[in-house]
Amino acid sequence: MTPETTFSDLLYVNEPDAAAWITGSASVPNLNGCVKFFSTPFGGTLVAAELFGLPNSSQKNSFNFYAMHIHEFGNCKPPFDKTGNHYNPANMPHPFHAGDLIPIPGNQGYGFSVCYTKQFSVKDIINRSVVIHSKADDFTSQPSGNSGDKIGCGVIRLLEKG
Repeated sequence: MTPETTFSDLLYVNEPDAAAWITGSASVPNLNGCVKFFSTPFGGTLVAAELFGLPNSSQKNSFNFYAMHIHEFGNCKPPFDKTGNHYNPANMPHPFHAGDLIPIPGNQGYGFSVCYTKQFSVKDIINRSVVIHSKADDFTSQPSGNSGDKIGCGVIRLLEKG
């Protein structure tokens, strides 16, 4: 058994421990989706994001990357300007913030991504926000990767299992 087998079971058999329901900004009102967070037996967190209505949805065969970060505060009231900085409890430079996640590939408005991180546990991120940005993170620019406007946001909520 490998971690991949365990991760597949978490994604397709188990319920997530937490989730953020993403809503779009005024400039991308059709953006919506869910980012799910699963605790793993290896420590760390499995993050699964599925987004609809990304900006390139009307362009046939279009493709783009969109940055996805966990931000300090869970205030997703438009225009998403109260989310704070990237979640960064170790005070690291970008792109080593705990909240720096892999970019989401968007194919004609649909995005799906799964990643595993040991930068945080599910309990560390409850009531923080997931922010989707208009551009890919360049993994260089300080303090946040030159990732463009905040086009989507969702507050991370602990889910009741049952």
